[in-house]
Amino acid sequence: MSDNSLERRDFLKTLLGSLSLIALDWEAFPKGNQGKKEKTDFDAVIIGSGLGGLSCAAAFARQGFKALVLEHHNKPGGYATTFKRRDFVFDVSLHSTAVGERNGLHNLIPGFPEIKDVEFVPHPHLYRIIFPDFDIRVPQKSLDEYIKTLIGHFPEEKEGIQGIFDDMKGLAEDISKFSRAGGQVNMMTFPRDYPLLAKNFNRTWGQMLDDRVKNFKLKAIISGLWGYYGLPPSRLASIYYALPTIGYLQEGGYYPVGKSQKISDALVKFVEERGGKVMLRARVDEILVKDRSAYGVRTADGQEFTGKVVVSNANAYDTFHAMMDEGDYLKDYLERMDTFSVSLSSFQVFLGLKKDLVGQLGIKDTEIFYETGYDIEAGYQAVLKADMENTGFGLTLYDNLYKGYSPEGKNTLNIIILQGYDFWKKYEADYFQGRKKAYRKEKERMADILIDKVEETLLPGLRKTIEVKEIGTPLTNVRYTKNYRGAIYGWDQTLDNSVPRRLPHKTPIKNLYLSGAWTNPGGGYGAVIPSGLECFGEIMNEWENK
Repeated sequence: MSDNSLERRDFLKTLLGSLSLIALDWEAFPKGNQGKKEKTDFDAVIIGSGLGGLSCAAAFARQGFKALVLEHHNKPGGYATTFKRRDFVFDVSLHSTAVGERNGLHNLIPGFPEIKDVEFVPHPHLYRIIFPDFDIRVPQKSLDEYIKTLIGHFPEEKEGIQGIFDDMKGLAEDISKFSRAGGQVNMMTFPRDYPLLAKNFNRTWGQMLDDRVKNFKLKAIISGLWGYYGLPPSRLASIYYALPTIGYLQEGGYYPVGKSQKISDALVKFVEERGGKVMLRARVDEILVKDRSAYGVRTADGQEFTGKVVVSNANAYDTFHAMMDEGDYLKDYLERMDTFSVSLSSFQVFLGLKKDLVGQLGIKDTEIFYETGYDIEAGYQAVLKADMENTGFGLTLYDNLYKGYSPEGKNTLNIIILQGYDFWKKYEADYFQGRKKAYRKEKERMADILIDKVEETLLPGLRKTIEVKEIGTPLTNVRYTKNYRGAIYGWDQTLDNSVPRRLPHKTPIKNLYLSGAWTNPGGGYGAVIPSGLECFGEIMNEWENK
């Protein structure tokens, strides 16, 4: 068998595991016995209450195992949280997500059909994207209509437009077919049986797109969601753009009533109702290791909690560089980790308006991407350098999603751009030592540029209506999530860091596992909840095979 065939087989084996997460066979897993545990001794100790950590804890709790989640912040959820300023409640990160459906209701958190009290509402349009020559509203759950719109703008590219979306659908169908086969695949006939998967699993999105589309403006429009994945087409693995994007276009985008905190709180409730525990303001400083085996953690206040397994939903870099002293043993593992690049961070301006400006202007959109040009590669370089003048922006207008999102007669807005971390390194001491004068001046300068852009292009009169303004930078992300370099997607989802080469859940330290954006399957809400479930499933398989 050729090296390429071996690589493909390993990729598919890993991919199959990722695809089977949502429909876990709970009855196949062993049941725990919570009554035998002391208050500091748990079946699983989980570091961090991001959605990957919470879903993993919920899976343990569902099976009757005693799970403990330790969170440094004063609220659970990681990026899936909200904060309040005066009468306004701002969502930290969530824009839109895919959800399950049962009996026509979109109220499912993947893997936990028992959670029924989180209501998801659909976006009226999936999103609106504005370029210098085009203003396109992408329809909700109507791929054919979107294709017709693109063909209307680029009739000479009709065949290519239909072809790239057929390729995306075919890739998704190949993966689904492979999943149904349960891994029983003839590798000799694999390229014929799974042609789109065989062709594209080891290619970038840019390469996949180039096969079909020639016009550079059209390429930019079709790749308009690249910001959701944090890399330009030339660097982003095709799987990470094609699969979620085609699913998003076909199945639609939804948002939870009550904002993202509602999802996190529902998972916490699920865990605690089943005997688990979520502790806030409990920062883990050390993972306890003996004979290269993890057996617990120590918190900043000196408390120790032990468990059969430790699951780190904290960032992978600090998990191994700051929480343990096993550098010599982990030398090869750490050297490999150091080859991965860390994803972009974000810069956000949260605005509470004292009147319903959006309604007065008659704007019905909920999510708008504004682009200054068509060169995504140049745009990526601009955000890396925090070059505000040459970047577009994203704008959320969620008062158009459901009544009560904001106080009556007011608006809550979020302006967001991706941003590299290196620009902010010179402000680290100023920020973390509490002085913040230079830092505040710089973030205000950047925020003013974004506010002016939004006012000039979409919301005239915006600045005069501002009642509340809050600014979040990459350093803010570090402070509240402890993510290395303020990353919002974990590692970059490049070909060198996609399945099967992405860091696995299992680590070289026995009984230590990873969940969340820094491991399989990747970053984003739609990936980190399954990540926790996949991690749990691997642990169960380990326990069963002992």
